[in-house]
Amino acid sequence: MASAADGLGSLGTEQAHLSVPVADPGAWATAMNNLGIVPMNLSGQQLVSDPICIPGFDPSLGIITPINPMMAGISLVPPPPVAPEIPVIKEIIHCKSCTLFPQNPNLPPPSTRERPPGCKTVFVGGLPENASEEIIREVFDQCGDIVAIRKSKKNFCHIRFSEEFMVDKAIYLSGYRMRIGSSTDKKDSGRIHVDFAQARDDLYEWECKQRLLAREERHRRKIHEDRLRPPSPPPIMHYSEHEAGLLAERLKDDNKFSEATAVLLTWIDRGEVNRRSANHFYSMIQSANSHVRRLMNEKALHEEEMELAKEHFKNALLSILTQFEQITAVFTAATRQKAWDHFSKAQRKNIDMWRKQCEELRNAHSEEIMGIRREEEMEMSDDDSDENPCKKMRLDESALAVQTYALREENDSLRWQLDAYRNEVELLKQEQGKACRSEEEHTQEQQQHFLQQALQNMQQQLQGLQAELKSKELELERARDEHRSLEGELTALKEKLLNCVDSAEMNSTEAPEKGVNGYAAILHHNQEKSREAVVRGPLKSEKEALLLGIISTFLHVHPFGANIEYLWSYIQRLDTKVSAGELERLMVRLPRMFKQEFSGVGATLEKRWKFCGFEGIQSV
Repeated sequence: MASAADGLGSLGTEQAHLSVPVADPGAWATAMNNLGIVPMNLSGQQLVSDPICIPGFDPSLGIITPINPMMAGISLVPPPPVAPEIPVIKEIIHCKSCTLFPQNPNLPPPSTRERPPGCKTVFVGGLPENASEEIIREVFDQCGDIVAIRKSKKNFCHIRFSEEFMVDKAIYLSGYRMRIGSSTDKKDSGRIHVDFAQARDDLYEWECKQRLLAREERHRRKIHEDRLRPPSPPPIMHYSEHEAGLLAERLKDDNKFSEATAVLLTWIDRGEVNRRSANHFYSMIQSANSHVRRLMNEKALHEEEMELAKEHFKNALLSILTQFEQITAVFTAATRQKAWDHFSKAQRKNIDMWRKQCEELRNAHSEEIMGIRREEEMEMSDDDSDENPCKKMRLDESALAVQTYALREENDSLRWQLDAYRNEVELLKQEQGKACRSEEEHTQEQQQHFLQQALQNMQQQLQGLQAELKSKELELERARDEHRSLEGELTALKEKLLNCVDSAEMNSTEAPEKGVNGYAAILHHNQEKSREAVVRGPLKSEKEALLLGIISTFLHVHPFGANIEYLWSYIQRLDTKVSAGELERLMVRLPRMFKQEFSGVGATLEKRWKFCGFEGIQSV
């Protein structure tokens, strides 16, 4: 441990004397601020506060303190993980010409708009009136390389950076209050607001970058497709006597036979065969025919290998079936009475389940073996004329042996199945009592199911009746509304009739005396009928008379008239059961006492009711 400490101390001493040349101190400071580390021997203040950053350099050691436990060659226990929801505490930032004060941490963070794609430009608002471009550049130079600053006369500007990540550092300064120097004048201070800005240059560069990435992806996909595409066949040379001699040699070679036949086929399709070259093509076709015997020999070898593989497979299946029979015999012996009574209920259940599974697998294997035998018999019947007698005898002997063994195994399996059926009959007798109980439970469940269905049907019928009742109520309301509208139309027709009577009286006085007697009598008779109808019609109850008096008094107090809502709100205090429609119908029925006028223009058009009872008395 001491040697390790000495080595670490010597390493720190050597690194303390190292000097790194920095071409651009500002860029180096910005890069270190991105990591949250204060650089050595450089002035400036970090954008992020110390409590959330890695501690700075220690000049005496020349390494970052405390030592990072994840560094190569140092095996220390890593510190406990810090919760990611720790609030960022902003601190005061001092610049040469101004000072930035953070906002109250209790206030909500400043809002920002949705970030445009490829955003490199920010909007800075709330700048002091006396803020110059040099001061703005001094503040935002800490965020990164500034390409351009467009300042407006209305205390805002747009700043474009060279990279997108610099915009995030500029957004960090949103909410700070800027104060130029130590002045307290309002023109020297302002709360800056930094937000994303949508610039055409940023969008154009982003689109160019996306197009470049798309081109690269298309190129990469094309290379991948070209790699997976099968190679094109080699070009076929033209026919000549020299090429024909070479092709004849390749046709004799077993390894090059496929390529040579493709060339030969192409030449024949091209029409290269003529009287002069017929002999060459005949010799090449003869060479191709010589490979038929070789192919038949290869086929015979493969058939023998296949027969051996089939025999091996059949023997393996027979051995597997034998083992299945032995396992079934074990299960059958275990289900006999002298051994079965000593097992528990769970053990019996497992043994029975295992026995059934084993019997199913055994039957499947036996059916597979029988299928193989049938196929062999069919093949033997088809190939009897082609096989030699020795092979036939061997196949017959093996077939008889296999049949004898299969019959023996089938006899044993039938005997074991009979024992299994006997045990199943005993189990069925034991479970018969349980089945009666299960049937009763099943009937009860069916009855409950039927009752639930009946209840659901009744609920559906009730819902249908409720819907019909609602529709009938709506129809009744519509009929009432139609009745009210018809009453209003009837009242309007009565008014028109009275007006016609009055106009007829005026015209009758100016007409010649020749037709006065008959016409006047008719008009007088009609006028008396209409007056009687009006006198009989308007007031139907004492309540209407009271409402008529209240309405007349209210409208007399308002000489310029009042709308129906204002009048109804007043009468609602006296009688809550009165509706605005009833008041309007009552006033429509008395046109000599109340008249309706329109005031205003366009959207301000309003209907007002006025009291005209004194004028009506004078006209009467």
